[in-house]
Amino acid sequence: MTLSLTHYPQVYLHGEIDAGAPQRFAALVASGRIESGSDVYLNARGGDRAAAMALGRMFRARGMATHLGTPRQPKQASIAAKTAACMDACVYAYLGGLYRWVPSGRDRIGFSSPSMQETRRLPDTVGYLKAMGIPADALDGDAWMTAERMIASGLANNGRMPPTATYDLSLPAPKMEVRQADRKGIHRLTIQCQSGRTTVTAYDEVGVERARQIALRGGSSYFQLGDEKRLGQPRGGAQAVGNALVIRRDYPPADLVDLVSAWSFGAWVGGRSDAFRDGFSMPLQSVRAQLKVFYYTCWRAAPWPPRPKKTR
Repeated sequence: MTLSLTHYPQVYLHGEIDAGAPQRFAALVASGRIESGSDVYLNARGGDRAAAMALGRMFRARGMATHLGTPRQPKQASIAAKTAACMDACVYAYLGGLYRWVPSGRDRIGFSSPSMQETRRLPDTVGYLKAMGIPADALDGDAWMTAERMIASGLANNGRMPPTATYDLSLPAPKMEVRQADRKGIHRLTIQCQSGRTTVTAYDEVGVERARQIALRGGSSYFQLGDEKRLGQPRGGAQAVGNALVIRRDYPPADLVDLVSAWSFGAWVGGRSDAFRDGFSMPLQSVRAQLKVFYYTCWRAAPWPPRPKKTR
C-alpha cells in the first residue's frame, strides 16, 4: 500500500502549450478549481512561448510551485509514459513557479535544439526572466539541465527562497536579522550584541496553534551550526509567541565567529528522536558578507577577550 500526503492541491498540465492555454488555466483559477499555492506538474514538449510565459506569470502571481511530473500511471504503463519532459516553451512556464523543484528520476528539462535555446535572448523573454528573478545567464550552457546546475544558477530552489539579511549597526547594541521564506513559512534569526553578551533568537512562524502544541510538548531545544549542536537545553526552552515558535539564548561573544562562519544555522525542538524534531535550518553562504560586517561592528561596540584555547 502506498500512502501519499500533501498540504497543497496538485495540478497536472501536459501536452503542448497552445495559444489558448493561459485563458483555460485562468478560467479554472477563477472558478476555484485551481487554488492559489497549488503544486503544478508540467509535462509539455514544446508549444507557444508567449503562452508559456503568460502561464508562468499566473503561477508566480498565485504563489504556485512548479515541478515536472505525470499523473499516476497504471502499474503496467511504460517507462516513457511515466517520464515527464519540460521542453522549449515549457521551460519558461516552469520558471514562473515561486518554488521550483528540480526534476527527479528520468524526468528532464531543457531545450530540444540550439535554435530553441536561443529564444532566451529575445527581448520579451529577457524581460520575462528579469521579472521572474532569473539571472540572465542562467540558461546558458548545455541544452538539458542537471539538478546541480539548476540549484547553483537559481533556476530551481526546491521550495526555499534565498535568505536575506538586514541590520541596524547603531551603537551600543547592533542588531541583525536573517530571514528565509520556504514552503512551510517564514524563518528568522536575530542577533543582538551588547557589552558582555550576545543574544541569539530564532523565530519559526508555524502558526498560532502549531507553535503552542510544540512549546507545550516541552522537548529538548537547541541551535545547530552546520552539523554541530550548540546551546542545547534538555527540556523546554522554546516558547510560543504569536504565530511563532521562539528559541532564545545568550551566546558567548567570543563564539560569535563560529556562527558567522557556519555554512548553516538551525533551531530545533527535539522529539523522541531527531527524526521527529520541529524547527528549521537555513543556509548562510548567501549572507556571509553581511554577517562579517555585523561581526566586526559587534567587536568595535564591545570588544571581548579571546576564548581559551582548547586542550587536547
